Parts: sequence; structure tokens; C-alpha cells
Amino acid sequence: MHVLQGALRTYAWGSRTAIAELCGRPVPSDHPEAELWLGAHPANPSRLRIGDGTVSLLDTIAEDPAGQLGPRARAGFGDRLPFLLKLLAADEALSLQAHPSAAQAKEGFAREEAAGIPRDSAVRNYRDDSHKPELVVALTRFEALAGFRAPERTVELLRALRVPELDHYIALLEGQPDSSGLRALFTTWITLPQPSLASLLPQILDGCVRYLSAPAESREFAPEVRTVLELGESYPGDAGVLASILLNRVTLEPGEGLYLAAGNLHAYLHGLAVELMANSDNVLRGGLTPKHVDVPELLRVLDFEPLTGPVRTATPSPGDSAVLVYDTPAPEFALSRVDLTPESPRAELGRTGPRILLCTAGSVTLRCGDAELELARGESAWIAAADPTVEIVAAADAQVFSATVG
Repeated sequence: MHVLQGALRTYAWGSRTAIAELCGRPVPSDHPEAELWLGAHPANPSRLRIGDGTVSLLDTIAEDPAGQLGPRARAGFGDRLPFLLKLLAADEALSLQAHPSAAQAKEGFAREEAAGIPRDSAVRNYRDDSHKPELVVALTRFEALAGFRAPERTVELLRALRVPELDHYIALLEGQPDSSGLRALFTTWITLPQPSLASLLPQILDGCVRYLSAPAESREFAPEVRTVLELGESYPGDAGVLASILLNRVTLEPGEGLYLAAGNLHAYLHGLAVELMANSDNVLRGGLTPKHVDVPELLRVLDFEPLTGPVRTATPSPGDSAVLVYDTPAPEFALSRVDLTPESPRAELGRTGPRILLCTAGSVTLRCGDAELELARGESAWIAAADPTVEIVAAADAQVFSATVG
């Protein structure tokens, strides 16, 4: 059991306050801080604090996979940590993106390896051969676009904008209100020639302005329309703005989660969250970014089935009411939230494999056999599979997220 130092990633869409404030550092930070990686991804592994120095978690696992990962994790995923835990802070929209299935990742990775595309190339789609299911849980109010909306609702939204130039596209989706219709409309929009896009997009944005000027009682789609306007201002002339109209607009309150399986198109918009995913960096982008966009490859991996009921809530663990579990089908990871109060000041986490703990509120004491470790807000710890059962104790209100193998 050791304190784990995360690897900070700075991207333009990040926040100068959210991660720094949570970790007790001065704000604003020097650069936008987008993600804090907690895990053993080769691109940016975390480090274990041992004595007066630190060692790489990636190297520690490589030197002792049996003790660090345990037999169950190794049997399923070999000698690598199968999950990556993150803090994610968005002040601006992330790129519109989707992740491949396991089979698509293996095929795509092998194809790009055979083509000799360097793994760090800007035009590389598959940097590893793993899929990337992911779960995001809000720490603050968290806004996102996630999965395709039911076609009937999208027809209603498009009609409400009262843009004559949309009539043809409305008819297309109205005549085929299913995943095939969504595929046809999305493909048409994402591949529009630039002159056609430059003509259509301003008409839609004007329609959004008119819609938001109407009486409040007639603005059922106000959050969706406002998001389209914001994206249009940030990414003028980007086909991803059109694509965003087809997606569910999701608001997560603190503690609520969103699980995204392979193929679900999404873009996180704003807020601070804990994110847990398979240990992969495979991303297919569809717009809202200056980075590489490969539309044909994106179309190969997208799932056009409408995503309904995307918000997930945690359920109490049968063994401990202080432990709340976010249920997902991903075998690579499992996420629990431990909420401690003076009335319920302790919880126990069983030995299920390697574990990363992240304290997001208050402070806690971890007890693992004869060892104790103090974690303050924003600090994290690595618990090896060979370590005994972990007990978490707090003197006041505290919150800890626990990531392990599913």
C-alpha cells in the first residue's frame, strides 16, 4: 500500500481551477489541467511514493506481476493493469469521439502496425489493441453529449428550429426513424462538402437563436439548442456541430454516472468528474477538434442504436451500506464510492485484486494489515493484490472512489 502520484495532462479544454483546487494546489494553475491519470498506462504511468523517492507503477507491476495484480487479473488480462482511473476537468467541449470494440481495436491496431504508421503519429487511430469502455461519475454538475437520441425526438427538435433548409433532412429521418436513418443522416452531414456546410450551418445557428428568443414555455429543447450555438461559436464551419444535434444532451448531478460502451458517439462539455476506463488510448474523432479526424474509420465503429436512459446511479453494496457500486458490464474495471460520516465512519474493501483509491472529499486513514496510510482530499493510493483487506476510516464526512478489476 503506497501513496500514488498521478500524471497530469494539460489540454486546451481543461480547467485552471478544478483539479488544482481538489488537490490543494494554488489556483489558477499555470496551464489548463484536463486530466490526472492514475494507473499504469505506458504513455504516462503514475508513480508510487516510497521513502523519499518515487518509482513507476508500470515498472513495479512489470517486476512483480503476481504480487501486484494477483491471479484473477493476470488470468483475464495478462501482466498489465487493465484499467485506468482519471480525474477529468472540462471547461470547454472535448472532441466528438467514439471508441472501438475489442475486435475492431485488434484489427485496426494490426492494420496500422502493418502499414508502418508510428504509434505516436498524429494520424494514428489505434495506439493499442484494446477496446475502451468507460464510466464517468460527476463530482460537480457535469454536462455531456452521449449516444444518439431517439429519431422521433430529433425530428421534433429539427422541426422546432423552423429552418427550411432542414426539411430534406427531416424527411430522410422521418421516413426511416431507426438506426439506419440515423446512420444515413449522420453520414450525410459528416461528409457534407465544405461549401454546402458553410451554407447550411449558419441557417441552423440562426434558427437556434430564434428558438431561444421564443417564450420559455415553448422552448422544450433549450439545453440542446444552446449547446449547438456554443459549439458553433467555438468550432465555426465544423461538421461536428451538425452531428451534435443528433445526440442526447445529458446533465449529471454529483454522484450520477454515465457508462459508454464501444461505438457510442460522445463529447464531454463541462464539469469535474472521476472517469474509469479500460487501459487504452484508442479514439476515433468526428469533429470539434483540430486533431486528426478519420470519418471512414469512425463510421466503421459507430453504434447508431439510440442510447436511452444513459444516466446511472450507484447502488449500495450488499456487504457494506457505506459502499456504493456503479454496475457496468466491463470486465476490465469496477468502480465503488465510499461515503463516510461520523455516524458511519468506516468501511471495508475486500481483496478482489489490484486497487486504486482516490479521496475526493475530507480525509481518511487506510488500514491494511499492520500498515496505515493517511489520504487527504485529492490524494490517491495503490493497493497491490497481495495486500490484505483494506479498511477505510474517517473522523468526519469523507468520500473515496475505489477502482479495481471487474
